[in-house]
Amino acid sequence: MKTNLNKLEYYGENHLPTPATVSRCAQVAAQLETAKNVVAAEFSGQLDGHPTILRQALSEAEALAWETNYPHLVFATLAMEKAQAAVTWENRQQLFTRHRPAPTAPAAAPLDHV
Repeated sequence: MKTNLNKLEYYGENHLPTPATVSRCAQVAAQLETAKNVVAAEFSGQLDGHPTILRQALSEAEALAWETNYPHLVFATLAMEKAQAAVTWENRQQLFTRHRPAPTAPAAAPLDHV
């Protein structure tokens, strides 16, 4: 998980984050994980055959959320948007595969020239 380290409070010569900052980051990470599980449960039935697509969408939403000053406030909306986009994409892919004609074997060349 990536955090925006340049926005953290530091103390001491080693530039370590304060214990309060570390604690708050852990709280936010836990909130994001809970929200991620809720969104995953909501959309998993719509992407039964492709759980990787949903995990990727939620990971992208989390990465984008951590880039903001308030990841815990924007993650749920980003996750819902990304998950819905994944469902839309999957539905469109299924339409293409359903309407694609079955492949046919190439016509055999006439043997009269031998």
